[in-house]
This record gives sequence, structure tokens and C-alpha cells, in this order.
Amino acid sequence: MPEDTREDAERDRDENGRARNARPRDRFGRPLPFGSAGVPRIPDDLELPPAETLDYAQRLIDDGLAFNAHEVLEAAWKNGPFAEKSLWQGLAQFAVGLTHIQRGNPKGARTLLERAAQRLAAYGPAPYDIDSAGLLACADALLTALDQGNPVSENDLRPRLTISH
Repeated sequence: MPEDTREDAERDRDENGRARNARPRDRFGRPLPFGSAGVPRIPDDLELPPAETLDYAQRLIDDGLAFNAHEVLEAAWKNGPFAEKSLWQGLAQFAVGLTHIQRGNPKGARTLLERAAQRLAAYGPAPYDIDSAGLLACADALLTALDQGNPVSENDLRPRLTISH
């Protein structure tokens, strides 16, 4: 059996036949060998109200786990109302942009941060106290740092998703 076919046959699948990857991952979302200790995974079927989604994603970002935050935000985009899809996509892409910076991939970071900024800007005023203006400013600052080859601090990778009261 060709290797690609064997790998596909061994992929984890859900009850609908969609691929699910139960392979452990490191703190930046990179796959680890089976049997390795990785960071806890975000359940594929996660459904939280928006405020809890944002709080959970923020805690993960604050802990330097932007990839996991992306998974939380991605669940909201996939399970939330259609009218908010582009908002949650933008937030998830923002988290992936942070992940690429953590991984040392400036090209990937640039691509995802630009996509995130486009979605957030196009969405307009966001609900749930989402700080779109702050996130757009953060994306701009990160893109400038990447373009100029300047270092990005850990603190720069912990933006606030919501407006602090």
C-alpha cells in the first residue's frame, strides 16, 4: 500500500468521516510523535457562548498558547451564527498569525495577520466588547516589526481581545 494511502487510512475520523487529528502537539501547535506528551488539545466540538469563548482564548494567548486560542476561536466561527462568521474567522486568523511569529515564520505571520486585519476591518464595529481597533493597531505594529526585521517581544504576542473596562 502506498504510504499516502496508508497514512490516510490511519487518520482519525469522526462519525461523519471527517479527518480528526488526535496526534499530540507542542505549545505552538506543531505535531509531535504519537505517544509524546503535548499540551492539552481543544475539543473539536467545543461550543461556548461568545463571552466565554473570548475569555478562554484570552487566557490561552496570555499563557503563550496562541495556537490553542486559534482552535477556540475557530470553533466559534464554525459553530456560531453565520452573520458573525467573518468576525470569528478574523480573530482565529489573528491567533494563527501570532502562532507563526512564535514559530519563527515571518512570511506565514504576515499572511495571516493581513487576512485577519482585512476581516476585522471589513466587519466594522464588533459585538461582545471585541477590541477591533486595538487588534488592528496590534496587527499593524506586528507587521511593521516583521517588515523591518525587528524583534517581537512575548508581551507583543499577548494582545487584548476585548476592551478592558
